[in-house]
Amino acid sequence: MPHTEAQTAATTNFPGKKPLIISGPCSAETEEQLLTTCTQLAATGRVDMLRAGIWKPRTKPGMFEGIGTKGLPWLQKARQLTGLPTTVEVATPKHVEDALAFDVDVLWIGARTTVNPFSVQALADALRGVKVPVFIKNPVHPDLELWLGAVERLAKAGVQDIGLIHRGFASYGNTEYRNAPMWHLPIEMKRRLPDLPLICDPSHICGNRTGLAAVAQQSIDLGFDGLMLESHIDPDNAWSDAKQQVTPQRLAELLDGLIWRQETTDQQEFLTVLARLREQINQLDDEILHLLGQRMQVAESIGRYKKENDITILQTSRWNEILERGIRKGDQLGLTADFIRKYFDAVHLESINRQNSVMNK
Repeated sequence: MPHTEAQTAATTNFPGKKPLIISGPCSAETEEQLLTTCTQLAATGRVDMLRAGIWKPRTKPGMFEGIGTKGLPWLQKARQLTGLPTTVEVATPKHVEDALAFDVDVLWIGARTTVNPFSVQALADALRGVKVPVFIKNPVHPDLELWLGAVERLAKAGVQDIGLIHRGFASYGNTEYRNAPMWHLPIEMKRRLPDLPLICDPSHICGNRTGLAAVAQQSIDLGFDGLMLESHIDPDNAWSDAKQQVTPQRLAELLDGLIWRQETTDQQEFLTVLARLREQINQLDDEILHLLGQRMQVAESIGRYKKENDITILQTSRWNEILERGIRKGDQLGLTADFIRKYFDAVHLESINRQNSVMNK
């Protein structure tokens, strides 16, 4: 696969250790609230960077949209008191100007902004010539190209230190998540842009406190480089996103309960066993692909037979039969119904495409 602008330009020496832990309130509400939260977070010794929402893009008018620029001196003071660097979300060039004027160390672009190329370009233009690290959250809806496009726009503007934040994706209907994680998308971003740090925002994925540890652990197990978690001295009375924030003390407990994994090891026994198991996977994959190739040849034969007899490609009853049979067989083999549906959907679509090609020769 040829390298995109993002892949060639967006390498990074992003500041901070791995794992990088960012925390702070969803919104800066008052100076006391922000300073107390930040000093308590610093006292835990678990946090590397402080965050606070200064401008809050909200779904509906009339909701609390952030304290605005007057909150930046509070964040600046928190930085002076704790010695920890700070980060805020920016959505307009004026936000960038104000944040930098008050010594904000790192900026991030939110999901509602990433989804709009005009807004991202305006931010890229404002950041041209400015040496400040920038995180980019995934767009609200699951569009990988928009996320990549945002990286490319910043890279073309000369932003050298770019990071990614996975905060989940909006999906219609009630689910266990506020924003569905759709883990395959950040995994694909990490595959395409392996040099960019990728951190997870469990707060916005969950929308509640109860799921934070599980989502955080999942991201760690997938090799993410850190976490962004919202913390507030009085979460139940927070002015925004009350349900997903935790106290600094609870945050420390949550982090202590996580199992931090490493990407690899130099232990020879582990490497030998892993290589042997991976070779088994390679052989099985080759067999599966060979069988799929044979299956598609049969599908093409069926397509020719249907063409000769003026029969439609789609046979709904047969498709239902295949799917039901696959789910039953998959259950016996320990495969989930959800996986079987996704697998057979892909196979069925390829079979239809093959038969359609035969039909229209």
